[in-house]
Amino acid sequence: MSSSKQEVAAAPDLEILSTTLRPGGYVQDDGPEQNVIASYASFRQAPLEFLKEVSLHVSGTGWRSYDYIIGQPVFYQGFSENMKNAVMSRPMLQARIRELAGKRLQVEDDEGLLGVGGFKEKRKAERREELEQNLEKVAADTTDNMICKMESKRFIRGAYYFATQLLTRAYHQGIHVSSEEVIRLRDVAANAATDNHSIIFLPCHRSHVDYVSLQVICYRLGISLPTVVAGDNLALPGLKQFLQSAGAMWIRRSFAGDALYTTIVQSYIDTLLQMGMNIEAFIEGGRSRTGKLLSPKFGILSFIMDAVISGRCDDAIICPVSTQYDKVIETEGYVSELLGQPKPKENLMDLLSSSSVLSLKLGRVDVRFHKPWSLKTFIAEQQARMNILPQQVGVGISKNTENKARLLRTMGYRVLSDINSVSVVMPTALVGCVLLTLRGRGVGMSELVRRVDWLCDRVRGNGGRVAHFNGIPTSDVVQRAIEVLGPDLVNTVDGLLEPTYYAVDRFQLSFYRNQIVHLFISESVLSLSLYTTVKRGGGPSDQLMSYAALYKQAEFLSQLFRGEFIFPTEGLRVNLLKTLHGLEADSVITVSRDPDGTPTTVELSDQERQRGREDFDFYCFLIWPFCEASWLGAVSLLALTPPKDVKGTSLQLNKVQDMAQLFGKTLYHQGDLSYFEAVNKETLKNAYQRFEEEGIILVSRSRDSKVPATIKLSPQWTPSRNELGAIKADGRLWDFTENIALSRREGKNRRDGATVSTRVLALADKAGQELYMNASFDALSSVSKDVGSPSKRRRKEIQSKARL
Repeated sequence: MSSSKQEVAAAPDLEILSTTLRPGGYVQDDGPEQNVIASYASFRQAPLEFLKEVSLHVSGTGWRSYDYIIGQPVFYQGFSENMKNAVMSRPMLQARIRELAGKRLQVEDDEGLLGVGGFKEKRKAERREELEQNLEKVAADTTDNMICKMESKRFIRGAYYFATQLLTRAYHQGIHVSSEEVIRLRDVAANAATDNHSIIFLPCHRSHVDYVSLQVICYRLGISLPTVVAGDNLALPGLKQFLQSAGAMWIRRSFAGDALYTTIVQSYIDTLLQMGMNIEAFIEGGRSRTGKLLSPKFGILSFIMDAVISGRCDDAIICPVSTQYDKVIETEGYVSELLGQPKPKENLMDLLSSSSVLSLKLGRVDVRFHKPWSLKTFIAEQQARMNILPQQVGVGISKNTENKARLLRTMGYRVLSDINSVSVVMPTALVGCVLLTLRGRGVGMSELVRRVDWLCDRVRGNGGRVAHFNGIPTSDVVQRAIEVLGPDLVNTVDGLLEPTYYAVDRFQLSFYRNQIVHLFISESVLSLSLYTTVKRGGGPSDQLMSYAALYKQAEFLSQLFRGEFIFPTEGLRVNLLKTLHGLEADSVITVSRDPDGTPTTVELSDQERQRGREDFDFYCFLIWPFCEASWLGAVSLLALTPPKDVKGTSLQLNKVQDMAQLFGKTLYHQGDLSYFEAVNKETLKNAYQRFEEEGIILVSRSRDSKVPATIKLSPQWTPSRNELGAIKADGRLWDFTENIALSRREGKNRRDGATVSTRVLALADKAGQELYMNASFDALSSVSKDVGSPSKRRRKEIQSKARL
């Protein structure tokens, strides 16, 4: 892509095609995209060539044989049985079976189910053996359903061909990787194979295609395919066996409290690590519906780390992976889910077999590999920071739950940071970001190209990467991106002096903008802090902000967005000073300093005012929707203020969050909320999580997953009511809400604070009255249903225990 700045020299991208690794930008004589879309012959156009290619894959000619791989052997007869036997023979699993059998035996003995007299000991021995055999069978069946079954090379050759056919039809520009990263990955894989260490691939998760793309790359590069940790929500009939044979291991989405299942998972992970088998697990757990990275999930990471800390395996190699798409197939469904519609049952086969998907041209996929690092070395470094002595390595963490949780959290966020550092910004993300950060309704092509060029420079200047396009003019890249996004997301107004493009579906387009936000989070937080004075209007002197006030608001916003974004690790003070210098160098702001060089005041620069605040506004526009969502979350908490005549009624958390979404939709359509995407479920959940961490709300969760969590306001944060029963516009929660509102985007309906203290506050009270009324009705209904039932439930529990 052309740019006003000289692009830093980098190794060329490689396109993963049917048979070759080609430098990015390779063009055949018959068309610029022929090297991608002609990677496989079409049965209709060239049936003989098509059959020839199929036979090459099935027979395993050349690299397709997958005979000489880097890593431990996979895909051989007896693989599954060997793995199952290794898992079942783990001392940890056998000890757990004996423990559970002993506990059950004790319960039956206490209940008098084992008889009395001289035959009791004999009966106990027989019953113990019976219980252990039953638990062995349960463990064996669970293990068989869980483990991957890499049995046939002929199968994986055909599966590779099938998967690549699907990918090249949907993503017609192929899968691109960095040549430098691929060479490094192969070297790391060779060393890991020699040391019998596993590579733990930890990709971000945005699409079901993620499962396929990494497997395709590893196969094509001749690296031992990883065992993919997959949720059993995808274990559908037919699809389950296919994916299991290709490397998927099935794991329940939740198994807290199930001691046997937990031990089976740990035993399987231990076995894979001791054998040096590669593993793939998604660091975010589920797919990101918003386009940005989610907070890390620590389930599988905890099992892997426990194996290394305890010494059951020597080491594991962590490899963070970024996967970026020109267009994600599922974004339309994501919008429906974020707006509160029930999530449809997962069905990957419907996605991959959809004729509409296969006929689309969705651009390209870019996969980037961060430099792999040793988990053992990472643990040792963190232990040194925790002041754990060398002789206590492993012991100091494994026996301290707090230390282990801190270590997991540090590791999880390091992986997310590594993923962000190698992520490639796609053209669709550039175009989407520009369209959503402009004040006007639309933009002409010339201005769109100029802003995309500017954004590319800023991305690179902040350490980000832009997809390689090898000198193709920016105008052509932008046009291709608009075509990939399609008229449902970006459309044009014809008949004007120049074609004018505008965002059609801003909610869905925000998915692509959010892929860039992390690169400018520091600039955006500082700009939103300064905006508290800029929004007042007036002359430059009226918009001057003291550094102390700027720091205070930046600190508040950083804490508010802590669960949404990954901030630099240097700390707020250092990071804020660096950001001030950067924006000052870009002529966005002017900073006054005292003789010691300490900042005293900050304001917009004259150059920025002459530019119409376009750079400053860009940084604000990036996170205004998140500021709006946090404000909505805070305002919705006002609805939790108990009515005067209600005491002790609990509200269900999920119903309160549903109410917050409905509340937000109402505010948007009444003009009191600027961004419709602020009502999305994920961002509201993050806001509530943040409020819980701050102690604003108290959430009670049961160990029984079927019992819904309940929520109430902390007493110190509960607003008071006036003599008429209306919520007063004062107190800690009100002040907190107003502090967020200082950085909200100004709107014509919100220039007077009375808007919130009257109409919005009354609407929140109305929503709360309905919540409490429904909760009281549900409580009465539950009591009437439970009359006479406790004894029946107890009798049923005893019978089920006896049968075990």
